[in-house]
Amino acid sequence: MKGKTPQGSVQTPQVPTELTSYSQVLAIPEFRTIFAAQTVATLANVVVQITLAVLVFQQSGSPLLSSLTFALGFAPYIFSATLLSALTDRFSARSVMASSHLLSALVIASMAIPGLPVWAVLVLLVLLGIATPVFQGARAANLPDVLGESGYTLGRSLLRLVSQSTQVIGFAAGGLLLLVWSPATCLLVSAAGCGLAAALVQLGTPFRPPRTLVDVPRKSLTRDSLSGVREILAIRQLRPLLLLTWLPPVFVVAPEALAVPYAEQLGSTSVLVGLLLCGAPVGSVLGELATGLSAPARTRVRLMFPFAILMFLPLLVFVAEPGAIVAVSLLVTCGLGFTYAMGLDQRVLDATPDRLRGQTLTLTVAGLMTGQGIGFALAGALAEVVSASNVIALAGGAGLLSVAACNIAIRRQHRVDHPAS
Repeated sequence: MKGKTPQGSVQTPQVPTELTSYSQVLAIPEFRTIFAAQTVATLANVVVQITLAVLVFQQSGSPLLSSLTFALGFAPYIFSATLLSALTDRFSARSVMASSHLLSALVIASMAIPGLPVWAVLVLLVLLGIATPVFQGARAANLPDVLGESGYTLGRSLLRLVSQSTQVIGFAAGGLLLLVWSPATCLLVSAAGCGLAAALVQLGTPFRPPRTLVDVPRKSLTRDSLSGVREILAIRQLRPLLLLTWLPPVFVVAPEALAVPYAEQLGSTSVLVGLLLCGAPVGSVLGELATGLSAPARTRVRLMFPFAILMFLPLLVFVAEPGAIVAVSLLVTCGLGFTYAMGLDQRVLDATPDRLRGQTLTLTVAGLMTGQGIGFALAGALAEVVSASNVIALAGGAGLLSVAACNIAIRRQHRVDHPAS
């Protein structure tokens, strides 16, 4: 039932009954607002990444410190998901999302303070990373309320598509902006973008009450968060799905982590590095678009494991040290396999109790990003003693084993839950 709430003047719309296409999802005004805010915020954050890499290198002359500007943003994810995830269920999604965007705007603006030392910039970057998984968990948990369960996976898919596409645009835009503006100006423009995203969410989405009722006795935020994490990990049906969310991405990032050394191994230029980095995102966009436009929900779930396998089979070919054209084509094919997340999203949602939805999705994001960070470190360390091409091939083999292990765990749990089937 529609109606005003005391929290604001935006009316809460009825949850749609059935959404089966991207066009139907985009026809929901509230989702369009979230989509626009996500686009603006992603552009802003990508510009921040490239700007900080340049700024820190200019001030320190250290490639290591410059590279840390990419890695440190992911460092707080597990901390945030473990100790702060209860925020996503304690407060309304609108409040959490708008506050996270506003916090990002304030932190990014602080980075533009003249004369700020490198260590302070890196500390602020860690602070920026604390808010990210809480925001992403709140946004993901809110999607079933906005789109209904039938539209959830398509909505998540569209947000992934905009993130992948906007990252490419953002890196290009950031490079161009740095040609005409100082790093401080670029940071202030990015801060304004996050502020705009906060305003879009606050003014353009309705208030919905938190999933944790206000009259239910609660522990401290940290104890509530830890209790929720323990409860989530105790759900038998959910554990193997979380494993499938977290484990394969550890290995699939190897080509991205080793794009520079592999290009050098081929004796090629920096142009190939860019092509290698774009290969998987391009495949991901193509795969999600094709699947979202043509495959119904049940088919997406059935294709979960075939797509997961497709992520890693092309990587095995790198043992033969393929040339530039073949290597990029293999990575595009690898990216098609990222579409396994569409079916996995639905399975995770189905296995998650509604009252733990926000914490669960915060935890999935945190584990995913942490696993990718570990994958970057492992690939780089192994490439110190083994050629980049062989490391990528080994990652393909390890990834296939991880998918097989997850498949066995999920099938075993299904047999326990449905012994007659």
